[in-house]
Amino acid sequence: MATRSAIGIKHGDRVKGVYCHWDGYPEHNGAILQEFYSNSVDVNRLIATGDISSLGATVGEKIDFGFRWKDDEYVDVGRTYCAPQCIFYSRDRGEDAPFKSFDGEAEFVDHYDHCGAEFFYLFDNGVWYVKAYKGNFKPLHEELARFSKEPA
Repeated sequence: MATRSAIGIKHGDRVKGVYCHWDGYPEHNGAILQEFYSNSVDVNRLIATGDISSLGATVGEKIDFGFRWKDDEYVDVGRTYCAPQCIFYSRDRGEDAPFKSFDGEAEFVDHYDHCGAEFFYLFDNGVWYVKAYKGNFKPLHEELARFSKEPA
């Protein structure tokens, strides 16, 4: 089963956001966002490419949607591994799945809640925040620190 998530960036009172289908839990997508998308230029580029099938270490280039990486091509991200690049619905599959723009956090969360998102990631002033389905936004680095203290 997929763990769906939403990824957004705040621009003043507005939020630009995308859907991400696979591995939305903080130990995976959260760790990737924290490690590889740490500035607004990278986050804006990620979101501008539209809805995501699977999050990777870079936005990358067009790739066949069904492409599979070799085991030794995956990138180590602490307690997880990720693909070298993202796979997008629009760019790589040819679907109409652009980013969406919202009038604030509540509208962002409400929209992707209806899409089945279990986790919501929001980049605001250089900091990633995460919210579980029924929770509140918390700094992502604090959530990741909690997982790093748990036994493997």
